[in-house]
Amino acid sequence: MTSVSLVGPGEEPIVLDVPTAPVRVPTTRRYLMCAPEHFTVAYSINPWMDPTRPISTALAVEQWTALKETYEGLGHRVETIQPEPGLPDMVFAANSGTVVDGRVLGSRFRAPQRAAEADHFRRWFLANGYRDVVMPERTNEAEGDLAWTGRYLLAGTGFRTDPLAHAEAQEALGVPVISLQLVDPRYYHLDVALFVLADDLVAYYPEAFSPGSLRVLERLFPDAVVATEEDAACLGLNAVSDGRHVVLPVEAVHLAGEVAKRGFEPVFVDISELRKSGGGPKCCTMELRD
Repeated sequence: MTSVSLVGPGEEPIVLDVPTAPVRVPTTRRYLMCAPEHFTVAYSINPWMDPTRPISTALAVEQWTALKETYEGLGHRVETIQPEPGLPDMVFAANSGTVVDGRVLGSRFRAPQRAAEADHFRRWFLANGYRDVVMPERTNEAEGDLAWTGRYLLAGTGFRTDPLAHAEAQEALGVPVISLQLVDPRYYHLDVALFVLADDLVAYYPEAFSPGSLRVLERLFPDAVVATEEDAACLGLNAVSDGRHVVLPVEAVHLAGEVAKRGFEPVFVDISELRKSGGGPKCCTMELRD
């Protein structure tokens, strides 16, 4: 047995005795992020958004900065894109591009309020040396609904991304695509229902998926971490893993304990203000897989 200490900001450590797990090795990642300088909740396009609730842009910036510094403290490189006035959800960079082996598939948003974000990110890619950039014809909310496992591209649909965009993704990125049907409107994107821990290992919330898609996940990932309702409800599955460290919301203590049992090291962040718009660590983080 191995003792694992889980510590959230301002909390007493929780010590778990867990079975000896595989040694997990992190890999250095490169991320693209956008500061929430214009963050607010001025409209509602998902069940988390309530324009009548008070919002602190300053607190959102503080939480985003802490997330960025967490990545940098783990040795990762963070690029940034200039936030644009009038685009309060541009902070959720994951929704604006999917990059695999240097190939870029841009985004096409379902909600008109976010549509302009796609071209800002397209221009960032071109200005930063990417030449293989494809913009989708079908609605495609990028890493919000597309998760690269190292072997497959898991592709969510049901609320945002058009299922026909999955075929576009396969053509643009040249990787096999597995379609998954989402059924709970609270978990409207794949990245709030599932995240990749390491090559061929994921964590997911079963009730977010249709029965057939759940059987697919069970077949592909028989050793997956299965999350609870409490894990999902704090957006615990909107997490980011580098193969060893798992950055996740501070409330996701149960999920942290489960990933610790698999040899991963949970790293807590506070995303309470950003969560008012339905986003968490992963939503703020596009991975640049060059």
